[in-house]
Amino acid sequence: MRLIAHLALLVLMALAGKAWAGAQQYEPLAASVQAALHAAIADQAAPEPQFPSLAEKIDWLSEMSRRLQPRMPDREARLDFLKTVYYEAKRAGLDPQMVLGLIQVESGFRKYAVSEAGARGYMQIMPFWVRLIGSKDSNLFHLRSNLRFGCTILRHYLDIEHGDLYRALGRYNGSLGRPEYPNMVRAAWERQWNWGPRVIQATP
Repeated sequence: MRLIAHLALLVLMALAGKAWAGAQQYEPLAASVQAALHAAIADQAAPEPQFPSLAEKIDWLSEMSRRLQPRMPDREARLDFLKTVYYEAKRAGLDPQMVLGLIQVESGFRKYAVSEAGARGYMQIMPFWVRLIGSKDSNLFHLRSNLRFGCTILRHYLDIEHGDLYRALGRYNGSLGRPEYPNMVRAAWERQWNWGPRVIQATP
């Protein structure tokens, strides 16, 4: 049984390098939830993320930049991307490394990725979210907007699922109840982006 599970995990890890975008499902939101999410999207991002120390900031950015370089060769763009991921993830109470794993699976780090369902950008945001909680100026292909929407939406799903990341990831991908997507995100997270202790972990 362990051998079968191990082989299945290897297959999922192999697939994790490919974009596996799904589609968040439209669900009516209570007015209070809609207002809270709109406020979360509307806030302006800080110019620089806050790390526990300057040494950790240098170490994290250097290591993550090294890992990301094959997928994003431009150094300036890569560092801006990583700083934004770190800031938006921490702002939403998420592990930045988990968010990197999610982006790897969702879009393969392609800024202008569009899924068959119409999901857009790095974190594959469905356009209905702009109507629900965004504004007419929201551009889902804009780096900061895409990551702000994605992290806010995943935080919303985590709250709905009482902190269960496995189920929250299923909601995010539109595949709630199926193990493939959460396991691929976890595999990408652990194999490609693991950095120190994780805040929240997916469970089988």
